[in-house]
Amino acid sequence: MPSFGERLQHAWSAFMNKDPTPSYKMDYGMISSYRPDRPRLMPSNEQSIIASISTRISIDVSAINIKHIKTDFNGRFIEEMDSDLNECLTLRANKDQTARAFVQDIVMSMLDEGVVAIVPTRTDLNPVTHTSYKIGEMRTGKITAWAPDDIRVRLYNDVTGRKEEKWFPKRMVAIVENPLYAVMNEPNSTLKRLIRSMNYLDQLNASNSSGKLDLIIQLPYTIRTETKRNQAEHRRKDIEMQLAGSKYGIAYTDSTEKITQLNRPLDNNLQAQVNDLKGELYGQLGISEEILKGTANEQELLNYYNRTVEPILSAIVDEMKCKFLTKTARSQHQTIMFFRDPFKLIPINNIADIADKFTRNEILTSNEVRGIIGMRPSDDPHADELRNKNINQNSEQVAMEEESFENPENIQNESLEDEEDYSQYV
Repeated sequence: MPSFGERLQHAWSAFMNKDPTPSYKMDYGMISSYRPDRPRLMPSNEQSIIASISTRISIDVSAINIKHIKTDFNGRFIEEMDSDLNECLTLRANKDQTARAFVQDIVMSMLDEGVVAIVPTRTDLNPVTHTSYKIGEMRTGKITAWAPDDIRVRLYNDVTGRKEEKWFPKRMVAIVENPLYAVMNEPNSTLKRLIRSMNYLDQLNASNSSGKLDLIIQLPYTIRTETKRNQAEHRRKDIEMQLAGSKYGIAYTDSTEKITQLNRPLDNNLQAQVNDLKGELYGQLGISEEILKGTANEQELLNYYNRTVEPILSAIVDEMKCKFLTKTARSQHQTIMFFRDPFKLIPINNIADIADKFTRNEILTSNEVRGIIGMRPSDDPHADELRNKNINQNSEQVAMEEESFENPENIQNESLEDEEDYSQYV
């Protein structure tokens, strides 16, 4: 236990600017009132339906774990790799983003722009001149120019605090294209048509609710000469002044004048067209309004994860495998995979039945089930055994199994003795 003097000597407070707390540096570099590295949607997409759809999809994709792992000869998961790349995918991608925020940034930028670049920004060796290197940090960037072997990327520089454009070779940058590009990013795609129709509908609503009266005044004389037109213009301005200057918007007219109001609701099929395009877009994306509201059933969620989330995750993971893992690493059965927790969408009243089936069929141990539901592991050694606990085992059988597990040579010796005994009777 440190003494009071030692605690006072090593104490630190963020709000003290005197000893023993050292003063901060005064040159902070580029300062901004908003976060400069945060992804921002295009103006046409930010105020449309794509903002809610992209946000929902990116949150669901980032909730699935992406890991750098090692597999066996059959491609089955063995262990998680202790590498800098795995730390970027599971813990922190750079100084500003956690791994989950980084994946959400990838998906948001990809759905908005159609393609996104994942650039290693911190490596132990120069990736331009070396093919094997360790990745310490990664960031997303917008591709502004394409060349046969290189791309120009608009990337956030965490040293200067500004976004800069730099050229990178394609072999070191993971270029992820939106699998739903034809539906969302093509100039005449379903989403673009929906955005245009909604803009027309907004313009019509703004025009109808602009406060204009849209009146036609029929005067008791013909307007054919310049004098009569000036007289009609003077009469129109007089009525405008009466309406503008009146407390309740009341004006008077002559008994021979006739006024017709035109601001009636127009009957068109624009709203029906918007609803049809919205339903068509939801069907092509494999999403529904219930998913956006959080009231979707199990079948709708399964369809959504298989048709929308899985293709996006596969596109990201496959591109990372090609660019961030060398041929030697792949020959050593290293790969990048995503793992979705199947218990997240299961109601709590079904957990007990599922846990019984998994433990009874020797798929999960009791402690693994306890970890899934958020409980600490049990100290009972039988809780880590992968066996059906509904079958009773006598003490002798349990002792024999434990002895055979600890001393596998005894099994071989017993089998040899059995063979010798059998040969005496043959």
